[in-house]
Amino acid sequence: MKLPRRKFLHLAAGAAALPTVSRIARAQAYPSRPVRIIVGFAAGGGYDIHARLIGQWLSERLGQPFVIENRTGAGGNIGTEAVVKASADGYTLLLVGAAATTSALLYDKLSFNLIRDIAPVAAISREPEIMLVHPSVPAKTVLEFVAYAKANPGKVSFGSGGIGGLTHMEGELFKMMTGVNMVHVPYRGAAPALNDLLAGQVKVMFASMASSIEHIRAGKLRALAVGTTMRSEVLPNVPTVADFLPGYEAFVWQGIGAPKNTPPPPPAFCRRIARRICPLDVREFDGRHVAS
Repeated sequence: MKLPRRKFLHLAAGAAALPTVSRIARAQAYPSRPVRIIVGFAAGGGYDIHARLIGQWLSERLGQPFVIENRTGAGGNIGTEAVVKASADGYTLLLVGAAATTSALLYDKLSFNLIRDIAPVAAISREPEIMLVHPSVPAKTVLEFVAYAKANPGKVSFGSGGIGGLTHMEGELFKMMTGVNMVHVPYRGAAPALNDLLAGQVKVMFASMASSIEHIRAGKLRALAVGTTMRSEVLPNVPTVADFLPGYEAFVWQGIGAPKNTPPPPPAFCRRIARRICPLDVREFDGRHVAS
């Protein structure tokens, strides 16, 4: 994974101060106070974990706190709306994720247009979703799970972070492609759903690498497959869902966005600030770091 440092600095350097100050002085002063990163999902989930990692990294290098603020609800739309309405000064950022793509299709009365109202700043990561089961489930492979679910129609529950979210869509896609009859149990966030999977209240879930890897390593959850078309370096012995269901793919991505019209910095400042915080070992933010 590559972290486009200069794109992030394109925002970070240039947002901010008083309109009467020159553009260069504005950029050089940033950040002069704490910066908020809005996450539209519950604490403890994959989006939240990535936001806290990047927030800590930026705080250490730019000398101001990058504070994570969870604004949950409506598939991340409440958090997005808060950033859309914020001042375009670089002090309110958005942790943008793949859920934004489904929201645009599922909600027909949104007060914003993500492409129009949020300026893209930087990509952070791309990682597979993992098909997880509670250890009480006898299946060790995807095919064994399909056979188990078909032998118990309507009795196998799958948890998700909420109706219409990615974890819900991934489960529904799996049902459609396999013909199994599973009961959907939505939660107010992926983290609460994962907690109930750990407790055996639900039997299967599609969850992010960041939120589930330690539970897999501890033997508290069993990983049947990863959703990307290639195996993960973090779980090299775990096959892909597509190995059993050709065409199935489920992964998540995260990035940083800002309100539209957030001003860019001058190139000279980008070069100055880049020397201050680079080079960055990009492994800090790939799945190996999250898993370490």
